[in-house]
Amino acid sequence: MAGKLEGLVCVVTGAGQGMGRESAREMARQGGKVVVADINDVTSQETVALIAEEGGIAISIRVDLRDSASIKALMDRTADAFGGIDVVHANAAVHETELTPNTSIEELDEAIWDVVNDINLKAVWLCTKYAVPYLKQSKAPAIVNVASTGAHVAYPMAAAYCATKGGVQMLTKTSATDLAKFGIRVNCYCPASIRTPMLTNYLSAAEDKEAVEATLRGAHLLPRLGEPEEVAKLAVFLACSESSFINGASYLIDGGALAWRGLNG
Repeated sequence: MAGKLEGLVCVVTGAGQGMGRESAREMARQGGKVVVADINDVTSQETVALIAEEGGIAISIRVDLRDSASIKALMDRTADAFGGIDVVHANAAVHETELTPNTSIEELDEAIWDVVNDINLKAVWLCTKYAVPYLKQSKAPAIVNVASTGAHVAYPMAAAYCATKGGVQMLTKTSATDLAKFGIRVNCYCPASIRTPMLTNYLSAAEDKEAVEATLRGAHLLPRLGEPEEVAKLAVFLACSESSFINGASYLIDGGALAWRGLNG
């Protein structure tokens, strides 16, 4: 039986770990030819090796998402390697707690704000910009961006992160509007607390790690953390033909967190 992405060329940014890694693996399981795009060569090669072990096709291309030329080169090298691009999954992101202990509005350094904005928002636009010439040639073009529940509600220690994720959600809608005439669908999804290295770093920055984790977990109607594998299945759905009439949409994958104002436990 053919996979949902059989033969499609899929670029996944931030695929060296977390949700990006699991999305890359699931896309390969569904028949996609995957480009693992990350700045970390070691973790990228680990992802490629995991895909190869499962019989999938993947290569690693190093990309610096703060460098426009590097992003353009990623798309050009992908097309050179596989003959085109069908799916772009702009997954990579950074949280200010990974970069500084000074995360409040008055203490956050302007340089940190710029790093978060460059990677989380500007790079999503640039990935779209430089992939479009190739996506126009695809028979099944799709862009899947990653926003966050932080695009809907505020979290402490996350002014830059939440602001950029709100931007990703609106960029998704405007991109869908501009690109619909070419048949290019653009959607995004908004995860809540998923068990990833980013979440681990966020918790490590908290004064009471256990209390913060309990709050994040308890905020979900399903009182647990989400798993990257669960998110990966949504990414594949939005990339494949099963979602062919979905465009400019933003999907919550949050365990019900935004459906109520409660706390389990």
